[in-house]
Amino acid sequence: MSDESRRDIFIFPLNTVLFPDGVLPLRIFEQRYLEMTKACLRDNVPFGACLIREGREVGPPAVPETIGCLATITQWDMPQLGLFQLLTRGGERFRILETRIAHNGLISASVELFRAEAPAAMDPTCREVLSLIIEKVGAAQFPAPLRIDDPAWVAYRLAEILPIETTARQQLLEMEDAADRFARLRRILIEQGVIN
Repeated sequence: MSDESRRDIFIFPLNTVLFPDGVLPLRIFEQRYLEMTKACLRDNVPFGACLIREGREVGPPAVPETIGCLATITQWDMPQLGLFQLLTRGGERFRILETRIAHNGLISASVELFRAEAPAAMDPTCREVLSLIIEKVGAAQFPAPLRIDDPAWVAYRLAEILPIETTARQQLLEMEDAADRFARLRRILIEQGVIN
């Protein structure tokens, strides 16, 4: 493991899974996350979005899944004192190596960034399904630019929008092989009767 792949970040445990290039709007009102947001904006650094394994978003620190996605704040607004409205964008995936909890309940962690995935072959069926969905709901519902020829982009967008459990989304995020991810997505599409 190289030093370049390791870094220290804040962790935000959430009831959702963020994927690379995904867009996640957030309302921040808890003191610890207001402080996290201010620090990320000041230092121009991302935080880590992780699905909650145990606990809740509000209250005592939740236990995050060990694999998450970097979230970079792309837009922010403070409509009133003590409330941030953020738009974040998913970056690289990471694995938590160790966590620390501050006195205010804010979690920070040493993480290892995933290596870039090897280029994968496109699954034409998944691409076709996503193209039809984009046509139906409108390109504005998807992170720009549309990269319908990028296998990773296609797989992550399908993982975001298909009506599946968050645990299934987490498993898709954790997969390290693009071909396996497409195979899993095809099984989901077959189970849901979208394809034969």
